[in-house]
Amino acid sequence: MYKFSQRSLNNLKGVDERLVRLMKDVLSISPHDFGITEGLRTVEKQREYVKAGKSQTMNSYHLKGRAVDIVVYKNGKSSWKLDYYRDIADLVKKIAEHDGLKITWGGDWKTLVDGPHFQIEN
Repeated sequence: MYKFSQRSLNNLKGVDERLVRLMKDVLSISPHDFGITEGLRTVEKQREYVKAGKSQTMNSYHLKGRAVDIVVYKNGKSSWKLDYYRDIADLVKKIAEHDGLKITWGGDWKTLVDGPHFQIEN
């Protein structure tokens, strides 16, 4: 059973409490260890991401504390293998549905596939 590091917990500050609880629940049963790289984001940081092409909008859910980005750890190193993120997304969707939450996973997007991104819609 995995638990978030203090850095991940710090990155969850200001994030919708339902999303925080969901991600903690998922991590506790996940087949992959993961951390939170970003939650609540400033307007300045969002502008940087749009300018650099890392984001396509100034209406990011991160600006409202309604999104998180994760990183999967394999053998102590960050991994960006989409299959790992898909496994986690399947758990997120299953638990969210059970809890009555509507979650969007960036890996399902057609234009900018963003495997590490999860956002709460309701």
